[in-house]
Amino acid sequence: MSGESGNKNLEKLEELKERREHILQMGGPKAIEERHRKGQMSARERIDYFFDPGTFTEIGLFVKHRTTVFGMDKMEVPAEGIITGFGKVNGRYVVTASEDYTSMAGTFGEYHGIKFAHAIDFAKEKGWPFVSMNDSGGLRMQEGIDALESYGWLFKAQNQASGIIPQISLLMGPCLGGQAYHPVMQDFVIQVRHTGFMGIAGPAFVKTQTGEEITLEELCGYKAHAIKSGQAHIVAEDDKDCLDKCKELLSFFPPNNKEKPPRIETRDAPERAAEDILDQLSEEPSQPFDMHEIIQRVVDDGYFFETMGLHARNMITGFARFNGRPVGIVANQPNWLAGAIDINAADKGARFIRFCDLFNIPLVTFVDCPAYMIGSQQDWAGILRHGAKLLFAWANATVPLLSIILRKSYAGAHYGMLDKSIGADFVFAWPTAIVTGLDAKTVASVIFAKEIRGAKNPEEVRAKRIKEYNEVYANPYQAAARGYVDDVIMPEDTRKLINRALDVLENKWKTAFKAQPWRKYSNINL
Repeated sequence: MSGESGNKNLEKLEELKERREHILQMGGPKAIEERHRKGQMSARERIDYFFDPGTFTEIGLFVKHRTTVFGMDKMEVPAEGIITGFGKVNGRYVVTASEDYTSMAGTFGEYHGIKFAHAIDFAKEKGWPFVSMNDSGGLRMQEGIDALESYGWLFKAQNQASGIIPQISLLMGPCLGGQAYHPVMQDFVIQVRHTGFMGIAGPAFVKTQTGEEITLEELCGYKAHAIKSGQAHIVAEDDKDCLDKCKELLSFFPPNNKEKPPRIETRDAPERAAEDILDQLSEEPSQPFDMHEIIQRVVDDGYFFETMGLHARNMITGFARFNGRPVGIVANQPNWLAGAIDINAADKGARFIRFCDLFNIPLVTFVDCPAYMIGSQQDWAGILRHGAKLLFAWANATVPLLSIILRKSYAGAHYGMLDKSIGADFVFAWPTAIVTGLDAKTVASVIFAKEIRGAKNPEEVRAKRIKEYNEVYANPYQAAARGYVDDVIMPEDTRKLINRALDVLENKWKTAFKAQPWRKYSNINL
């Protein structure tokens, strides 16, 4: 190689280094410092913290927009305001798209969207989970239809990947306008308490279009979504906590729908007795207790990762492990609305069940439920339609399904919380369980109404009939006699029997789906 050609090659290498270094500066030191002042990381710092050191590979560093109108011909947007690539998280591959607010506010332009969609397509093709780090000012309006059309590519990409790979959205900054559909279309949304915002429109648009004056925090902060709308599953305190919680959540999932969730080593004996578990239960069926106390006493090491803990609190959902095996848990919460299933609880439970089924995660229910919520407001708002989502979810599920009935299992809620006929592989009941059509007071007011009205002492007759009905039906033994309950168990044996059941159902997911009749999908009530 001649000296002249060697110099030219060195010049090209230097040019590459300079170009790369320039893009890696993102919006520049001042913009990054502003991030830090607000307690936030930059897009690249988030990636560095999230991925195992030295494992991240970036894709699309040199991508640029092509717009020339409205000053865009002079506007430089490093990496198009979004960093995409793959690496390892706790030793397993994950794909990400991290929006860079320091580069033109991370606005969603044509090639921003193309990179985003490509990252999801890549994750789907490789069979690796996808994590988005959302932090964007919304649509790049200077690009008009070119930017708008990219939303469609993004939505199509994530829809095509849904059910194939787990998708998690980290709401670390604003995510407004059409782009806000992207997080809610993913499987889980983790919202940072003070900096994560998600809304179909920001306060300025809302005021212009409707006249309503409202702050960004009120409109689309964590209270709006983690508590009210149910569109945020987990609340994080800051960027690091958000990334840590994402890693924790990923640890329960398989990389894709063709693999089992990862099993870990545990020192918690699978046959361990939960000796004080019955003490957590109130003696009277109508008295509340905290179902978390029951869950923590039977799962590995008392560790339960709750999802949507601030929304529809009468229903508990989350992940735990039994003998190192990831399991999804659905439970009633008697100390909130008596554990009854209302519209929000039904939606919350159904979506969680369907996610677990898609990714081969067994499900266990802990039941103490008096009913689906009744009354005009629930009826008019569609409790039947929403409640049916649970029935569809259970009946369609192909993963191992276990039900533990602690106390009440009445009426339609008996199926909404998983019973034998709708698909449970095993149903175990505590001796405190009441498995029947309706509670005795309700029954007495209907089938004994005429007798009670005509009695000389109506209250005495009412009490007598309630007592008689309870003696026959207010127990788990009638259901066990018919085979609807597999066994009435000692409460301290709950963990042992769950582990045994999961052992014998280990490979159910491989064959159960194949046994279903062919169809595109069930026409679930949406």
